[in-house]
Amino acid sequence: MPQSPRKAVCLLSGGLDSSTCLALAKREGYACYALSFDYGQRHKIELEAAARVAAALGAERHMVAKIGLDAFGGSALTAEIAVPKSRSASEIGEGIPITYVPARNTIFLSFALAWAEVLEASDIFIGVNALDYSGYPDCRPEYIEAYERMANLATAAGVEGRTHVKIHTPLMQLTKAGIVKLAHDLGLDFSLTHSCYDPDPSGRPCGQCDSCILRRKGFEEAGIEDR
Repeated sequence: MPQSPRKAVCLLSGGLDSSTCLALAKREGYACYALSFDYGQRHKIELEAAARVAAALGAERHMVAKIGLDAFGGSALTAEIAVPKSRSASEIGEGIPITYVPARNTIFLSFALAWAEVLEASDIFIGVNALDYSGYPDCRPEYIEAYERMANLATAAGVEGRTHVKIHTPLMQLTKAGIVKLAHDLGLDFSLTHSCYDPDPSGRPCGQCDSCILRRKGFEEAGIEDR
């Protein structure tokens, strides 16, 4: 009797990185459960992209959890704070930008951990990156390592030995160009994804925020057209 594929919870924002991560998990044979968040972000249109990507890549299920981090604010993505525009590469790489959402990945991974326990899954995929990233402290390898250690102390399934949680970060050491090339090799339809922090009311990207700039840089360096 054929063995059922291993289940994995895949955090999916609808952006290039998380979509690539989901496509990679699918290629590796996981039954993927995509998890997105309506957290009060100004670029809520990314949830439409997440739904498109989850459907196109054949996720077993796509869940959108509503958690409302805009209640706390403190970020240009969740409060009436201007999104930085037209910054140079050196400016983007310096310090922690105002687009950092306090404790976002810690909260997202907690939801992923809870769903993984219910699914009896040991694998969580997250598209964090430590090279071409905007200085977010919750995208670093040491953060993921610490979270994984905590995760295996925090659940009944872990304590009872039924699961041993592994947090997969396959994009961690890739440049943005490397991510673009990987996504291209995986056959990801780039037109399904959305990266902009400050789109116009119709969802068109601004082309000037850090995320737009990093995306454009990645495609240019990879020599691949961004559709």
